[in-house]
Amino acid sequence: MSTRPRKIAPKRGRPKGATSFNAEVALAFGAVVRALRLDSGLSQESFAHVADIERSHMSRIERGASQPTLYAIMRIATALGIEGSTLLRKTERELRKAASGE
Repeated sequence: MSTRPRKIAPKRGRPKGATSFNAEVALAFGAVVRALRLDSGLSQESFAHVADIERSHMSRIERGASQPTLYAIMRIATALGIEGSTLLRKTERELRKAASGE
């Protein structure tokens, strides 16, 4: 009988009890994504298809109800034709604007 430890597959998603969701950041990111998507003339459904993200998840991202993973952020940026860093810089600007009350 082997005494080797069994490999356990990693679990997806946040660990139970994790509190990494930040509504302010999620709302800012969603607003930026929505504005850029509308500027590009894409419907939410076609944009989600190009980004390879479920339409319902894209809706939650745009509404600020979901905080995407880094991988999803990169897919969104690619679908928008911009770099991930540009998308995050725009989100930071949106956060500063919200904080200053503009």
